[in-house]
Amino acid sequence: MSDNLRRYCDIHAALKRRCGREVKGRFAQHLTTLSHLVSGIVGSKRCSTSAIASKVPTPQKRQSRIRRYERSLANETVTFATYYAPFLARLLASLPEGPLVLIMDGSEVGQEAQALVVSVVYQNRALPLCWQVVTGKKGHVSEETHRALLQKAAALVPPTRRVVFLGDGEYNGVGLLQAATDLGWDYVCRIPRNTLISEAGDESRHSLRETGLRPGEQVVYEDVTFSGAGFGPVLVVGLWHTRHHAPLYLVSNCDLPEEAVLYYKQRFRIETLFSDQKSRGFHLAHSHLRATDRLEHLLIATCLAYVWLVCLGVAVLLAGKLSVVHRTDRCDLSLFQIGLLWLEHCLNKNKPIPIFLAIPRLMGKAKCVG
Repeated sequence: MSDNLRRYCDIHAALKRRCGREVKGRFAQHLTTLSHLVSGIVGSKRCSTSAIASKVPTPQKRQSRIRRYERSLANETVTFATYYAPFLARLLASLPEGPLVLIMDGSEVGQEAQALVVSVVYQNRALPLCWQVVTGKKGHVSEETHRALLQKAAALVPPTRRVVFLGDGEYNGVGLLQAATDLGWDYVCRIPRNTLISEAGDESRHSLRETGLRPGEQVVYEDVTFSGAGFGPVLVVGLWHTRHHAPLYLVSNCDLPEEAVLYYKQRFRIETLFSDQKSRGFHLAHSHLRATDRLEHLLIATCLAYVWLVCLGVAVLLAGKLSVVHRTDRCDLSLFQIGLLWLEHCLNKNKPIPIFLAIPRLMGKAKCVG
């Protein structure tokens, strides 16, 4: 059996087992095509339909496969709710106890298109939760779109878990922060240094530029309001690391400034998601797609592939098998890269291909990578 066929058969079997419904009719056809896309993306490390088609073993001619994938990406019945959300419940349930840290950010994914993504943090990686593809460049998306995506994420997370929402300077609108507050979430978001704040009992407002913050210093304002709308009371923290050329200002509803700063440090985890989906992994930005709906459908496949490889990387570490594919004195690989290496190892050694779509628990499932 060829490597392409083994990879496809195993991912198809895993999706069928874990989709949470009977696999028949049109759903079965679309799930098969989705398995083609996931397998082809991982095999080619590309997201164009032509590259995917070259790594999928079917009796169809290559051009017929390309047209099939193009039709699937344009099919309105292939939705996030049907073909990605069912796998999320197991993934979220497999995460360690404690607050779920959610990050919202955007990245260009096609010609004049960017994906707004909400991800959940696990160790040093951000796992994609939900997304929306919009036209335009980063920084030019309405707050209404941000709020809609936040509500979509809220419908997916367990209601009993504490949630901490993180956003950079584009995701700090009063409407978005109010939506997070209404959901009972904590939030930590970056704000510009020209933000106006008012302290309790003082109707005057002053800019954060006037704090006189210098490298190595930190300033904290508790129970203040900010923006022209007077949103608050909130916590505002300003800090200037000596290795940075400018200070950082954060707005939060956390109780402690130290807690807000500690959480915000995790915001940069989503940059690894984008780099793995793009330049270091699947080259998503070179899919040659322009239509936002087709890019959203493509992200179903790329995100399933990404979750699989990250979870596989976790399993390799838990099983103590990293030395099989990497140097023993230090590890400079991400979980995603470890997963890719282990997949290649399984194909080269004719070993079973482990398919994880949830974080493995200690040594139970992790033994499957042996």
